[in-house]
Amino acid sequence: MSPEPDGVNRRFDFHAPLPSLAGVRAAHLIAIGGSGMSGVARLLLARGIAVSGSDRAESAVLEELRAAGADVVIGQSAQTADRVPADAVVVVSSAIAEDNPELARLRERGLTVLHRAQALGMLMAGRGALAVAGANGKTTTSAMATVALRAVGADPSYAIGAPIVGIGANSGVGQGDSFVVEADESDGSFLVYHPQVAIVTNIRDDHLDFYGTSQRLHAAYADFAATIRPGGLLVACADDDGSAALAARVRESGVRVLTYGRTEHADLRLVEESGSGFDWRATLVLPSGARLPLRLRVPGAHNLLNAAGVALALTEGLGCDPRAVVEGLAEFAGTARRFEPRGEAGGVRVVDDYAHNPGKLEAVVRTGLALRDGGRLIVAFQPHLYSRTQHAADGLAAALSLADVSIVLDVYGAREDPVPGVTGALVADRVTDAETVFAPTHEDALRAVLDRARPGDLVLTVGAGDVTTLGPRVLKALGSA
Repeated sequence: MSPEPDGVNRRFDFHAPLPSLAGVRAAHLIAIGGSGMSGVARLLLARGIAVSGSDRAESAVLEELRAAGADVVIGQSAQTADRVPADAVVVVSSAIAEDNPELARLRERGLTVLHRAQALGMLMAGRGALAVAGANGKTTTSAMATVALRAVGADPSYAIGAPIVGIGANSGVGQGDSFVVEADESDGSFLVYHPQVAIVTNIRDDHLDFYGTSQRLHAAYADFAATIRPGGLLVACADDDGSAALAARVRESGVRVLTYGRTEHADLRLVEESGSGFDWRATLVLPSGARLPLRLRVPGAHNLLNAAGVALALTEGLGCDPRAVVEGLAEFAGTARRFEPRGEAGGVRVVDDYAHNPGKLEAVVRTGLALRDGGRLIVAFQPHLYSRTQHAADGLAAALSLADVSIVLDVYGAREDPVPGVTGALVADRVTDAETVFAPTHEDALRAVLDRARPGDLVLTVGAGDVTTLGPRVLKALGSA
């Protein structure tokens, strides 16, 4: 029987010292084609380390990694494990179970096994690291920081959760001292980075399948803040209750803390906001009192807030010129699956987004409402994880209630086994003030969208699972209608 969730990762010791990168000659990555793992592979290859890996099926990502020099095979088995050099470090994510035959054989052989985050921590050692954590917005905020640092000439290395528009990759090695990483709290692995600067965008009751209680989740963020290097900086959102409470708690421990937000007491304030379409503007009032105009070409008031956090972290934490940072933020064009336009057909626009918890979903729906331009907003949402759906059904339904039409698919289970009584209907049945359809399968959802979409409407396909494949099918069907 599995132990009750208590926020302790029993597979990896995230407090243990990491291997020195100088002593690593080879690395083997299981499920190397995943978005996070492929990013680590590219970083290791760029540092001259021999990289091998395995995956379950061929993909364009594997071909790209082979072209970059990685030795990739299909199949995760003991036989695959026996091909791995004895001096290689093995890198896995939490998605690879201990009974995976390849991992089991590699452990039997005595090879060092690192979590993906530990491999990144090893790559970041000695760099001016910026780690971005939070339930919502960390991918976009990390990407914004990367683009702004590149714009000011800092040439950072980076590892984030989605490819950056205009760069086309979610990881890369720069020649500068800085390193931007998206820090994942879901399994406790964000404790390994020891950043110079950390941003906490917000704290929500997510991943309770790991932490068990809200108290343990909040304690984990405090532990994350405690890993900031001496003389470093915590940047926290003053508008979020959880992040603001963290800031107050960390200040008492002597760590330098600065806050950002719309509230009067924030150290960096966001004022004079306006926006429509993909043109959003505000004024940043810096801690010095200086005022700088901020302009973004990604939609949503939440992105103005993300940009404010980046501006504070880069100027006060990494010493960048404020005006140059703001000019760099204006170059940011988004990331994959973060309000990503997929096309238009039959007068219907389709946008795709990765949102999967209530806060993210609400932000996406509100952004869609601002951009629907006279038509209706139709949201096709796929809940992600049985545990999250069970815990957050009310919050997800409240966000979907803001739309004109909500189409709810069945749960995308990912790493979890089904839970009796937990389906997408648990969310759909709670939606109010919107026409709502429970459409369990992709075929059901496609029919539901096509039956309702008309010229002028905006369709959002939303979720962390395979709902992303629905948008192209909608466009194809509308285009041939």
